[in-house]
Parts: sequence; C-alpha cells; structure tokens
Amino acid sequence: MSEPTHDESLSLLRWLIEAGADEAIAEQPINRFARNIPHPVGENLLAEARKPASTLPQGKSGISTNARNAEAVSLSTAPGAARALASSCTTLAELKAALGNFEGCELKRYAKNTVFADGTPQGGIMLIGEAPGRDEDEQGLPFVGRAGQLLDRMLASIGLDRSKVYITNVLNWRPPQNRDPSPEEAAACLPFLHRHIELADPSLLILLGAVSVRHVLGFTDGILRLRGSWQFYQNGQMGRAIPTMPTLHPAYLLRQTAAKRLAWRDFLTISERISALGLA
Repeated sequence: MSEPTHDESLSLLRWLIEAGADEAIAEQPINRFARNIPHPVGENLLAEARKPASTLPQGKSGISTNARNAEAVSLSTAPGAARALASSCTTLAELKAALGNFEGCELKRYAKNTVFADGTPQGGIMLIGEAPGRDEDEQGLPFVGRAGQLLDRMLASIGLDRSKVYITNVLNWRPPQNRDPSPEEAAACLPFLHRHIELADPSLLILLGAVSVRHVLGFTDGILRLRGSWQFYQNGQMGRAIPTMPTLHPAYLLRQTAAKRLAWRDFLTISERISALGLA
C-alpha cells in the first residue's frame, strides 16, 4: 500500500479530531489498522506506574525506563494521562504508588519527595491544604513545619489529632521557592486529588486556604468571604454530597494572628458537625 498523500493525511487527521481523538500521547504516529502493535507508552506505563517505586527497573540516573517514556508525554497532554492513571487506581496504596512514579508534572523535577498524606482515612475527616513547603518536602509528609504545628494545636482544641483525621494537599510536590504553581502544573495534579477524595471517601471535608477551596469546590471568591459557611462536595464515586468547611490556612494565621479568632469560630462549627455525624 502506498503512503498517503499530504492532503489524505490532513483529511484523516480532521476525521480523527471530529471523532474526538484530540490528544496525541506518543511522539510517533501509530497505525491503528495494523494488528498486534503494542502501545509505546499506554498499558505498560499504567501498569508500571501502579507498582511500588522499589520494584521498578532503575537506570544509572535512578529514573525508571517507563518514567523516561512518561516524559515523552507533553505537558499539554499530561492532564489526560493523569486522569487515566488516577482513575485506574482502586486503592489509596495504588494511588500513592502511581503518584510516586508519575512524571507528567514539572513540579516533581524540583521536589525531594512526593507528599501524599498523613493520618488515617478511617476517621472520616479529611483536611486538604495547598502545597508542601520546605519541611514537608524534606520529610515527605504534609503539615510538619510551623504551619503544621499550629494545625495540630487547632485540631487538639476540638479533641482531634492525626490519629483521627486524614491530611493531604492539592499539590503533591513543593513548588520551587514556594511559588504559585502554573495552571499546567495544577491541572496535572488535580485528577489525583479528586481520586484521592473518592478513595478516602470522607464524611466531612475541611479546606485550608483559598487554593484548596478553588481547586476542590471551584470557587474563586476570597477565603475571608467563604470561610465559616458550609458547602458541599459531590463525591463522584459514592454519589453523595460531603459537608465541606472552608477555613483559613494555618500559614496565613501565622502572618495574621488577629485572624485566629475567625479560625476558632470555624473549628467550633466543625466540632458541632463532627458531633452531629458521630465521627470522633
């Protein structure tokens, strides 16, 4: 069979786009009509990404072969790859392993550790912050610096600690110099965040700061306007609405100490809902 002409190739490309195939996920085109041609990234990458990092083959640079293949996925298609990978995970352990091997977010290149979560999902209370800082990047756990110490005291004020709550962030990698993430970087992380909520399946959500509120609920209003009022997050997997409280981030409270009284009011409201739900 002769090679298609330039016009024929363009016509085929238009047909594919109209059919909904609008993302190229490999550097080389694939003949979909040929038999038994394996996908160069696809299934192997998804399978390897779900394995614990210690089981992956390592090269001299310490980066797995499939991780290098993942780098061939352009940033423009990373959110699509992230959605496919996140949705394929059926447990929190699988999601953690997938994040540890996902190479579609630029933030990971500069971070020391992937920061997944801390605490226990069995308590039914999930807190979501913004992004890891220096201390979190060093230790691989969320909220372990000064802001984390304040959060621990805030939780203790209503009878909670990390053995009774589950803590994570919107971003799993520290942005360099704690800068704001780019839209592309955030978009690559969000499928994992939403899948994280689905798999943890909390009975109550606490959103710490404006970034968390924006990416979880989609609200762009200021946190001072939104805090203290119950919202609801729709858990796609379970098909139910989760009571959600936006409140101030502990790092903000360290800078604006007068605002602690507002956070105290929020936590009293949270405590009442926890009692009503019989959680702690």
